[in-house]
Amino acid sequence: MEWDWSFVRDILPTLLDGVLVTIQATLLGTALAMTVGLVFAIARRSSNRFVSHPIGFLVDFIRGTPLLVQLYFLFYILPDAGILLSPLVAGVIGLGLHYGTYTAEVYRAGIDNIPRGQWEAAKAVNLNATQTWRYVIVPQAVPPMIPALANYFIAMFKETPLLSAITVLELMNQARSVANFNYRYLEPMTLVGAFFLLISIPSVIALRALERRYGARAR
Repeated sequence: MEWDWSFVRDILPTLLDGVLVTIQATLLGTALAMTVGLVFAIARRSSNRFVSHPIGFLVDFIRGTPLLVQLYFLFYILPDAGILLSPLVAGVIGLGLHYGTYTAEVYRAGIDNIPRGQWEAAKAVNLNATQTWRYVIVPQAVPPMIPALANYFIAMFKETPLLSAITVLELMNQARSVANFNYRYLEPMTLVGAFFLLISIPSVIALRALERRYGARAR
């Protein structure tokens, strides 16, 4: 099969629509993962075992099951319980919760690296728990975590083709649709790979810069 540039021009707008949905799902999923991960990390450190143990079980359960299964559960099973989610919302929630369990471990490691003296100093100046986390712990713990968190951002971006399983019109789903309709797979699938590379390579370069900057600062 020979490469057909006219076919590429015809399908490019459709694929670009898929790229936008892929980026949207990645950014929203990342924001959710960062937030959920921090909540999970703090909850697992709770001295109340009725909080820490259920959260620990939930984190282990989500990490121990495939993302694809979780997406199917959110989109196809929850409607039986009266909870109906749009494909994109289900996809973002699935990505966010799944990667939130991994970012939780990054947060936990960063928090554990804060010297005990910082906690004692916060207590000595009469900061409450919320103020201690907001003004003392989180600002010191987060910067060294940024390279690891960025790694999960890139990993999540490469997992977005799974969203096609729940009918999200992201890049892979759009490419499969035009390929099946036209019985031509060379151009759509090649362009999918090219688009992922065009976004992933700059992201990796930015990640390396973050590692140099914050790695040096951590030392």
